[in-house]
This record gives sequence, C-alpha cells and structure tokens, in this order.
Amino acid sequence: MQHFWVVGTDTDVGKTCVTTLLMRQLQSQGIRVTPYKPVQTGEVFENGQAYYYDSTMYETYSLQPLERASLNDYSFKEPASPHFAAQLEGQQIDTKRILQQINRLQQVVDVLICEGAGGIFVPLDANGEITLLDVIMESQLPVVVVTRTKLGTINHTMLTLEVLQSRGIEVLGIVFNGDTGSAMDRNNIETILQYHPKPYAIIPQYKEFSKVMDHSITNTSLFGRLYQHDTKII
Repeated sequence: MQHFWVVGTDTDVGKTCVTTLLMRQLQSQGIRVTPYKPVQTGEVFENGQAYYYDSTMYETYSLQPLERASLNDYSFKEPASPHFAAQLEGQQIDTKRILQQINRLQQVVDVLICEGAGGIFVPLDANGEITLLDVIMESQLPVVVVTRTKLGTINHTMLTLEVLQSRGIEVLGIVFNGDTGSAMDRNNIETILQYHPKPYAIIPQYKEFSKVMDHSITNTSLFGRLYQHDTKII
C-alpha cells in the first residue's frame, strides 16, 4: 500500500483541506486511511472552546473512526513556524519520535497520509539544522504537492518541485487549490504542468470547508495514481 506526504508550496495553500479530502475519498473506496500531522500550530478559540483546526477537521470529516492520539505528536498554541512555536513553550521537536510514529502507523492502516507544516523548508529545530524536508527524506515516502493557482504560484511551485526532484523524492502528483476559473489561473496550471507533467487535480475556490469536502476528485489523474479498483494503492 502507498503511504505519502501532503506538502505545500507555502503556508495556507490548503494542505489540510487536501489531506482531509484525500482521506475521505480513499476511505469511501473501503480503504483504511488515517491522517497524521506531526506538528500543528495555532490553537483556535471559538464559542468558549479551544481546539486545533487540522486535527479537528480530520475527525469531523473522516468516514471512519480515528484514533485521536495518533493524529499528531506536537501541538503548539502560537500560529507560527514549528521551531518558533515550540521554542515559545520551552519545547523541542524530536524528529526521531515523528519517524517512529510514521513507521508504526504504516503497520496498522492501508494508507497513511502525513501532512506537512508550511513549506518543505520550514525548520523544526531552533538551530535550523533540521527541516521538514529532512524528515520527508528520512521517511522515504513520496509526496503530493499542494499549490495555489493565483499569481506567483509558478515560481513557488517550480522551486518546490525542483528541490524535491533534486533530493530524490518522488512526486505522486499536484493539487491546484483555489482555482477561480480565470484565464490567468488556467494558464498558471498549464505552464506548471508543461514543465512538470504530473498527475493532478484541480479544486475550485470555495468559501467553506464543507464545500471542498463535497467536491469529488475521484475522476482525476491524481486519484487514479493513488487508487486502483482492486483496492491496491500504486
């Protein structure tokens, strides 16, 4: 079975939306899937309750029961880069612990989807010696890249793909998130695919998370890359 990372070209490109959507639509095929976000930051206060957006979205939209303790290892209150958010709370992120959890979860589910934080070069330690990219390389798992469609995405996406390629990390496909249908958005997508012809999916711009969850990508080349009808992941 194919386990993989969902990584972004930047922060707030929709990694959690895509992770949740892929989880949900793979689950709908009868596959045991769990998401795992090693580090989440930014505690949310709403209606007198505190929660973390990423793991809450997983639990809310999963079609299967999820083990809450397995959804992430580090949660920090400050909405900041993981290394700084950890530093503010006097903690350090143990990447060995993250890799051990990744290895463990691969043994108990059909598909493990690991969600990154920020872009691939986001630091995980105060000294800047370890980045998310280092953990991805250590995990030996391929990635799905999430990017925007608006102005600036060509540069951000090409840089991300070039780095992944230079490090020998397999890219399973690209998700273009937030497509407005404009001529510029469409040209941005076409230009990126011209240089990097990968399986892909396009998600339109939605104002509500629930609307994204109603959007089907099962007929896209990306989903075809991830799923076969005999329930084997390729």
